[in-house]
Amino acid sequence: MFSTSTHPALAAVERKFAAGERLDFEDGLALLQSPDLLRVGAMADEVRRQKNGDDAYFIINTHLNYTNICHLSCKLCAFGIKPDQPGAYALSLEQLEAKMTEIAGRGFTELHIVGGVNASLPLSYYEEMMRLAKRILPGVHVQAFTAVEIDYMARIAKLPVETVLERLREAGLDSILGGGAEVFDPEVRRIIAGHKTSADRWFAVHRAAHQMGIRTNASILYGHIERPEHVVDHLLRLRELQDETGGFSCFFPFAFHPANTALAEEYGIQDTTSGYYDLRILATARLLLDNFDHIRAFWMMIGEKMAQVSLAFGVDDLDGTVMEEQIVHAAGAETAQMAPKEQFIRLIREAGRIPVQRDTLYNKLKIY
Repeated sequence: MFSTSTHPALAAVERKFAAGERLDFEDGLALLQSPDLLRVGAMADEVRRQKNGDDAYFIINTHLNYTNICHLSCKLCAFGIKPDQPGAYALSLEQLEAKMTEIAGRGFTELHIVGGVNASLPLSYYEEMMRLAKRILPGVHVQAFTAVEIDYMARIAKLPVETVLERLREAGLDSILGGGAEVFDPEVRRIIAGHKTSADRWFAVHRAAHQMGIRTNASILYGHIERPEHVVDHLLRLRELQDETGGFSCFFPFAFHPANTALAEEYGIQDTTSGYYDLRILATARLLLDNFDHIRAFWMMIGEKMAQVSLAFGVDDLDGTVMEEQIVHAAGAETAQMAPKEQFIRLIREAGRIPVQRDTLYNKLKIY
């Protein structure tokens, strides 16, 4: 495929890769620490090609953020606030109905629902939200809630997670989001996310969902205080669950946006991630997560131009149109709120890939 790197650790990875051997923790460190990004990217691009050919996916979707009230106080977050703070909101069922009615008929195939951990909202609120979505937006896939939200629904309702998942599914939930993973290392997680749902609990929710046939996604939040070993550990733990259940549809990294966050203020983080680090994370994920079919670049986090370049570093999915979004922009993201379908088609074609409009479960809806 290509000559072996002169960097010893990366050369060893390349030999294992060429032999079809599974990469391990030390290999992951070498991928993240080697100065030769292009060689790392070349291996990741080969995996992408083997799994997906030249198809590059996008989806027409929209986000719905039903509340910004959250009792977790995570230092990484600029979105969640306390109920007595200015701007705090929790959409009533009537407001949700009006909002869904307003956006109906706009051509999106996925409704992405996420919010804060709001202890005042009962499980029945979420069930009715699902019913409203299915009634007002028939045929739209409802991908809703992180494992953190579902964990706290179960705690507040004093019910097993499995019962909560079953009730949500009966009400209309189709699949679960990948957020809330942050970084699994307990010390890093304690600093950046306080008393948020633990990594073990995050895995328990996803495992339960997979065992029930509910597909989920997986993620990481990077670009803050994590070190390479934390990233590799995170990826390998995801790979282990995927070996067990096969229930993850895709993996996507979230680049940390420091503006308006307590974490940035406390640790002096002023800048967003570099393009070099964005591409290294994506390529390393593609190589370590050999049992994941899809690696997604979230263009709203890293920008459209870097997302386009990522198609040569193992990425096969540029996410979606996102008609409305609040969480990333609360942390200072300056990307547009929406990217029209034509923009995805142009970006993908310029990168030499085939634009494929997909649904949430990666069924191909249209090839351009």
